[in-house]
Amino acid sequence: MEKMIIGREEWCSLYGLKIPAINVRVDSGAKTSALHALNITPFKKGAEKWVRYEVFPMQSNPSVSIHCESKVISTRYIKSTSGISEKRFVIATDITLGGMTWEIEVTLADRDSMGFRMLLGRQAMNSRLIIDPSAQQCLSNFTEEEIENFYKIDGPQEGGLKIGVLASNPDLYSNKRIMEAGRQRGHQMFFLNAQQCYMKMDADTPEIHYRGGKIINDLDAIIPRIKPSMTFYGCALIRQFDSIGTYIQNHASSISQSRDKLFSSQLFSKHGIQIPTTGFANSPLETKELIEMVNGAPLIIKLLESTQGKGVVLAETNKAAESVINAFKSLKTNILVQEFIKEANGKDLRCFVIDGKVVASIERVAMKGEFRANIHQGGSANIVRITPEEKKLAIKAAKVLNLEVAGVDLIRSNKGPLLLEVNSSPGLEGIETATEKDIAGMMISTIEKKLKYIRK
Repeated sequence: MEKMIIGREEWCSLYGLKIPAINVRVDSGAKTSALHALNITPFKKGAEKWVRYEVFPMQSNPSVSIHCESKVISTRYIKSTSGISEKRFVIATDITLGGMTWEIEVTLADRDSMGFRMLLGRQAMNSRLIIDPSAQQCLSNFTEEEIENFYKIDGPQEGGLKIGVLASNPDLYSNKRIMEAGRQRGHQMFFLNAQQCYMKMDADTPEIHYRGGKIINDLDAIIPRIKPSMTFYGCALIRQFDSIGTYIQNHASSISQSRDKLFSSQLFSKHGIQIPTTGFANSPLETKELIEMVNGAPLIIKLLESTQGKGVVLAETNKAAESVINAFKSLKTNILVQEFIKEANGKDLRCFVIDGKVVASIERVAMKGEFRANIHQGGSANIVRITPEEKKLAIKAAKVLNLEVAGVDLIRSNKGPLLLEVNSSPGLEGIETATEKDIAGMMISTIEKKLKYIRK
């Protein structure tokens, strides 16, 4: 069997992780291979344990990131060079090196302070490989132009506006469509992971930095797509961008208000917007009266910061409602109690509002046996023609929260249309698929209008 010589560092590919090229440090003194990964989050796929993470494959360009998901093979305690043991997730992936491909096990770790984004340990060594520690790039090498071409999807275009999408997951349909729509209109699009941004507050030179210390003060606009768990920090970043003169599509105060269901309900009531009868109490002693306040069971119980139908429960009897409400209160969790609109028959309306206009609307229908019509809960979407009254209600709700882009959810009742809630980061997949409208393009077009940008 012919042997191949490899140097102390080599370029390889991890195609299973969508990484076409990464420079690795070959180290037979290390037993386990390691890959630089951040935002490592475990989750379940059925009975299997998986992990989500971001890889930054280019040492010289920390703005290039790849979102990955892998099955967890095991967890392992690894001792770092400083002698400290840490628990790491172990995944399996194919590696391609010098024309050969084989499977290796890799641990996920923060290697930001290391010289290489990946370490190839002796467990991953193919029997045909011989290490020459005095050599490097024996099997393959890439020019800087080739590396840039590999990762061009994250590279900026020339001309146009500089627009940042402030979010967490670049692979979500909505985020990909906004990036795509901006590029199609000739703009430079930058995906910014909110967790990787940090800020300097200074009266003379306030700054916002991205991974690796890159200052990103020169963006023309920011499109916030903040997930609920990042609301506090995400809104702080948005305020910082606002303070340096960057145009913000949805302001921090508007996002915060939309995420607080109690506060937003109070604002809607104050402005005469009809909502299902809603109750809120702090003391468990008021549970029975709270249930009666919304006309008894069946009724809806909502966590104050629920999204996509999560944290929303239907209680079909007064006894069940009491049990659920008291259970939530014992956990010190704030909830709203809301009347159940039976005549809606598991349907609601999603109106997409951009710059004070309803640009698209769909009817969402809950799957059989489910009362929530959210697409993320298995609901289906159909095109629907809304009434002038429903359109007026959707526009007013977005205006009350001062949202330039909003997903407004309505429900048809015997007493007319009622407002359910307003989403400040509405998903695009369901509504674009059903209506075949370029909603992402409309969002970009609105930014052009606000900044008085004339497309060439």
